[in-house]
Amino acid sequence: MKSTLITRVADRQWHALEDDQVVGRGEAWPRHDGRLFLNIDTWQDAAFGRLADAMLADLPRPLYTIVDASDVDLRSRWERAGFTVRRREWLYRLPTDPQVTGLGSAQPPSGVTILPPGESEKDPLRALDRAIRDEVEASVGWQEMPAEVLPRLDDATVVDPTKYTIAMDVESGEYVGLLRIAPVPRQPRIGLVAVRSDRQRSGIARSLLAEVLGSLHRSGVRTATAEVGERNVAASELFDKIGAERVGANLEVVLHS
Repeated sequence: MKSTLITRVADRQWHALEDDQVVGRGEAWPRHDGRLFLNIDTWQDAAFGRLADAMLADLPRPLYTIVDASDVDLRSRWERAGFTVRRREWLYRLPTDPQVTGLGSAQPPSGVTILPPGESEKDPLRALDRAIRDEVEASVGWQEMPAEVLPRLDDATVVDPTKYTIAMDVESGEYVGLLRIAPVPRQPRIGLVAVRSDRQRSGIARSLLAEVLGSLHRSGVRTATAEVGERNVAASELFDKIGAERVGANLEVVLHS
């Protein structure tokens, strides 16, 4: 029987070796919100267990990782290491065709206009980002947001307006809603749709989706993806209304002690 040797090759990286061959890799990395997430890449149960033991012995708690809800084997491996499910995140596939979404006639409410990617200014975009994140932190808290969503931006952080579609109040010039999209090859991902709390339920989110999905459709992209926390009922209902399909789920699991 071959023995598995675990070697720490960097500050947050480990290798599992058999006969001097790498049979598994482990990595820990801090997310922007300060939480430490783990990943172990190996097909071997023994290597996974040895890597997990070594990593957990060296790292502070709490520790997190993300598991595809349909991957029963991987979930079981993390559970054997002591991890438990903290939250579920639904994965959606969104059609872009306005004939399917019903967003072809969606217009922003009176007094609001939509700025396409690249047309917003950094300072008001940063102000909107801060306001929305204060509202999120005061309600569900940042740890309930999808992994794609970045934490609060500090004054040194550069906001990239090319990734944001913005809803702007025409009279005041204030930004009141945003949609952030990640240009993933073949199937772009909507990372965040958010509207100021005092402007919600007015059609702004629908108009942002109409602008972004319609633009993708015109460029030949048939679908986009999005991730929604299980507790975010409003977002799930919005996606359901435009014909989005729930195609899977991720589980965030945690080890506290």
